[in-house]
Amino acid sequence: MVVPFPPGAVADIVARVVADGLQARLGQPVIVENAAGADGSIGTGRVAHATPDGYTLVAGLWNTHVANSVIYALQYDVVTDFEPIALLADSPMLLVVNKAIPAGNLNEFIAWLKANPDKAIFGTAGAGSPPHLLGVLLQKETGTQFKLVHYRGGTPAMQDIVGGHIDGMFISVTAALPQLSSGTVKALGVTARKRAPAAPEIPTMGEAGLHEFYFAIWEGLFAPKGTPGTIIDRLNAAVVNTLEDTSVRHKLEIQGYEIPPPDQLTPEALRAYQKTEIEKWSPIIKAAGVKAE
Repeated sequence: MVVPFPPGAVADIVARVVADGLQARLGQPVIVENAAGADGSIGTGRVAHATPDGYTLVAGLWNTHVANSVIYALQYDVVTDFEPIALLADSPMLLVVNKAIPAGNLNEFIAWLKANPDKAIFGTAGAGSPPHLLGVLLQKETGTQFKLVHYRGGTPAMQDIVGGHIDGMFISVTAALPQLSSGTVKALGVTARKRAPAAPEIPTMGEAGLHEFYFAIWEGLFAPKGTPGTIIDRLNAAVVNTLEDTSVRHKLEIQGYEIPPPDQLTPEALRAYQKTEIEKWSPIIKAAGVKAE
């Protein structure tokens, strides 16, 4: 199972939990291999061109199977060069801000941004990353203007929020939990349709009036194009059985991940979800003028 991001990244955490479960259910080792670079496109490309025998899979994310199709000139197609197996888990994003910001909720924060145009600084995890695009979307939906500063990942940006050097950012629930627990940042909203089980005290963006502001970093398992249907079916059954395991669910849920309902765990459901996400985000990415770095 190729994880196209470094060890410890969001993709890696989910993949290793699922790989352990698959190992028992398939009766053979499932090796997780990290192959990072170019926002996941390097490792993903390896799998796109691998032999379609079911022995090489990729843990694909929103980045690799949605955004990269717009940002990079890829040597593969993110839809037609893969066979979807199953959606694994997703994690919504939180809008977190510096504790010194004079706002106790999202509406107050938006009012503060409007009263201080171009003065606030938002961190991102890099050009084209979900925090970047959600920052662009927030500006569009609220009519606000603020600076977007690109970091090499979410962790250094979060450190600068804690240190008071920047004002806010969008970051996954998983990555934000340690700072929320220690009270070093304020969380004003979650980009989910319902409150996150790992942080139920934080309202959704919709509760504050931004009713279509939904986003989650999702992860799915994909095989190369041409992998036989019988193999896809066997792998899907193993994934579904793994995600039904209460110990597996607990490992993921306590870290802020959400498990899809059973009707969303089919290969067809993952394909449809990916298509919907591409249709939604491609215009936003193009309008933002994001280019590969």
